[in-house]
Amino acid sequence: MERLRAVCLALPEVDERVSHGEPTWFAGAGRRARVFVMLADHHHDDRLAFWCPAAAGAQEFLVAEEPELFFRPPYVGHRGWIGVRLDVPPVDWERVEDLVADAHALVTGGGAGPRA
Repeated sequence: MERLRAVCLALPEVDERVSHGEPTWFAGAGRRARVFVMLADHHHDDRLAFWCPAAAGAQEFLVAEEPELFFRPPYVGHRGWIGVRLDVPPVDWERVEDLVADAHALVTGGGAGPRA
């Protein structure tokens, strides 16, 4: 979790707070801050993972390509969010960084395209 925290906090205008019992990272200032990464530490199932918004079509592509690593998370999956397992070694941290950066850009209007 510390590595995920470092990846998230390295991005501009990021704040960490607990939301729904999990560490959650928000991008933006004040009332305009929006969630871009939420840790899922066995809270909803038996996985250690994080959830983040993804570009249109990315969720379906990633889940079909690597279902052991990616999944459709509860509650937000219907909005295109992607679940990314962190308990399936080895974790590809470069890919995690790309997914997190894309999620940040999506919620801040940075216009990132899928890099996953």
